Parts: sequence; structure tokens; C-alpha cells
Amino acid sequence: MTVQQCYEAFGGNYQDVISRLRTDERVARFLLKVVDDGSYKLLCESVEAGNVEDAFRAAHTLKGVCMNLSITRFAESATALTEALRGKTEFGDGLQPLLQRVKEDYDLTVKCILQLDK
Repeated sequence: MTVQQCYEAFGGNYQDVISRLRTDERVARFLLKVVDDGSYKLLCESVEAGNVEDAFRAAHTLKGVCMNLSITRFAESATALTEALRGKTEFGDGLQPLLQRVKEDYDLTVKCILQLDK
């Protein structure tokens, strides 16, 4: 899968990221870092432990990474979760659908990244 095909598959903005990073090789290098980033794991662990502060920090980090790399679909779900957690001291009832969407977007994004041409 090419970088452009990867962006099409996971709902990203290829033209935006290539205008900033300039080459497919550079974009691919940064995309591969998404796979190794521990923010998603921290998010899951924080939710399980009931730690809202760390869950917010992890969601905010995911949002930033996705926005910087123009991973639009995942950025939107991470943004919605970040805003739902902002200023909260406990998890609310509406959190589960937001977490599910983040999980789906994360899984799709990582699946596509792992299919990049090497």
C-alpha cells in the first residue's frame, strides 16, 4: 500500500500532510511512529483504572499526533474524547461510545500503516 492509499483507507488528508512533510518516505517514517507510540495503551489503561487525568492526557496526545499527521478521521474521534474528558474528575455515562470510536479509528489507522510498502 502506498502512503497516499494508506491515507485514503484510514480517512486522512494526504495532500495536507505531503504539503508539510514533502516526501512519502518522511510521512511513512512518522506514521510508523504512531504504531509504537504508547498513548493509546495509556488511554486504555487509564480508563480501566478510572484515572481521568491520565486518560485526558493520552487522548489529548493522540489528538495532537493525528492532527499533525493529518489523520483526519482519528483526529476527530480523539478530539471528541479529549473534549468529553476536559475538566472532568470522573468518567461520565457518554464516554463509552466515544471510546469505542477512538478504538475503531486507532485499529483502522494502525492496520493501514502496517500495510505500507516497505
